[in-house]
Amino acid sequence: QVQLVESGGGLVQAGGSLRLSCAASGRTFTSYTMGWFRQAPGKEREFVAHFRSPGTTYHGDPAKGRFTISRDSAKNTVYLQMNSLKPEDTAVYYCALAIGVVRSTTSNGYAYWGQGTQVTVSS
Repeated sequence: QVQLVESGGGLVQAGGSLRLSCAASGRTFTSYTMGWFRQAPGKEREFVAHFRSPGTTYHGDPAKGRFTISRDSAKNTVYLQMNSLKPEDTAVYYCALAIGVVRSTTSNGYAYWGQGTQVTVSS
C-alpha cells in the first residue's frame, strides 16, 4: 500500500507563489512516476506535471513557464513550485503515483492518489 499526503496549499494573491509537497510512504518502487493534477469546481481533472524516475520531468500546458516539479529522493517527496499564480489556477491539487515510468497525462494512468490540497488565488 502507498500513502500520498499533500501539503502547502492555501490562499495567495495573484502574482504570488506557493510550494506544494507530496510525501510518499508505504511501498517503495525503484521505477515510478509521480504527478500533479488539479481540479477546479465544475471542471475535469487536469494534468499539471510529472516526475519520472530516475530524473525526467514533464510540465503540462498549465505549468509551462510558471510551475516546476522536483523531487527529494531522501525524503520521498515531490514538490510543485508555483510562481506567478493566477486566479484561474484556483483548484484542488492532487498528487498521484504510477508504478513504473509512464508518459500518461491522464488520471487513469495513476494507481495511487492523495487527498488533495486546496489552492485559492485571489485577484
